[in-house]
Amino acid sequence: QVQLEESGGGLVQAGGSLRLSCAASERTYNRDARAWFRQAPGKEREFVAAIVRYGSSTYYADSVKGRFTISADNTKNMVYLQMNSLKPEDTAVYYCAVGTGTNARSYDYWGQGTQVTVSS
Repeated sequence: QVQLEESGGGLVQAGGSLRLSCAASERTYNRDARAWFRQAPGKEREFVAAIVRYGSSTYYADSVKGRFTISADNTKNMVYLQMNSLKPEDTAVYYCAVGTGTNARSYDYWGQGTQVTVSS
């Protein structure tokens, strides 16, 4: 059972940056994908970014493309999400997950989430 723990969330002004970290209890780089999702109040959980097996490719939601960067340190079982040029609409709880694709239903393992709040 993979355990995931996010950190790095907080309150930031619009235009600012945050870096989220996700620590896994065991190696996950050989899984299909490690991803970040987010969920704002009253909305469904949505895909943000994913890094596929061994970090060969990355994928992003259109809403964050060019502003967010997903990366991984496989030696430390860590995944990161660098978020730049943050907007108030990026406010949400951010979750890291291990699974496949971009549909949350295809992900088997989830962290508890970290709150990101962007003030205008």
